[in-house]
Amino acid sequence: MSVSSASASGGKLAAGGPAAGGDTTGRGSALVRGPSERPGTWVLGSLFERLASAEETGGGFGLSLVTQPPGTATPVHIHTLEDEAFYLLDGTMTYSADGELHRLASGSFIFLRRGRPHAFRVTGDAPVRFLAIAAPGALMSLYDEVGRPAGNGQLPPPDQELLMADVHRWLETAPRYGLQVVGPPIPADA
Repeated sequence: MSVSSASASGGKLAAGGPAAGGDTTGRGSALVRGPSERPGTWVLGSLFERLASAEETGGGFGLSLVTQPPGTATPVHIHTLEDEAFYLLDGTMTYSADGELHRLASGSFIFLRRGRPHAFRVTGDAPVRFLAIAAPGALMSLYDEVGRPAGNGQLPPPDQELLMADVHRWLETAPRYGLQVVGPPIPADA
């Protein structure tokens, strides 16, 4: 039996993965990614740290650790190609699913099937951190496409001009990922 640590595998597929010239789809191999080995993207004023991409899971799912500042809010939108789930690690958010509001806090989990209108708003005074899962997983690549590499594993510095440029690119790119915007964000006082 061989033993692998996250740092020894460099965030790659271990035991037959790319370093060994093996399977890069994640089938038949273990994907091991340590805390400092998560590729990060700054986008929409947020930090997306990739834990597993669609390419690494054979398309089955995408998983990211997402950190967003207070006040971040998505428009009401529909995923036509994938289901979505969040597990909150820190912070709070209000999540609207099919028009019903849910108050989520650390330890909360929410799952939403594709085709359902939904939105969320980060509430409170602290950033929210959550695991975001999309199945199948291509949606998570949208954020890498729209954003830029994160420099230090922290939230990006506030920059309204950059945020608006990200929003514009996200709105242009999202339809290619089966994302449809169908309404405004949840109001701050909801």
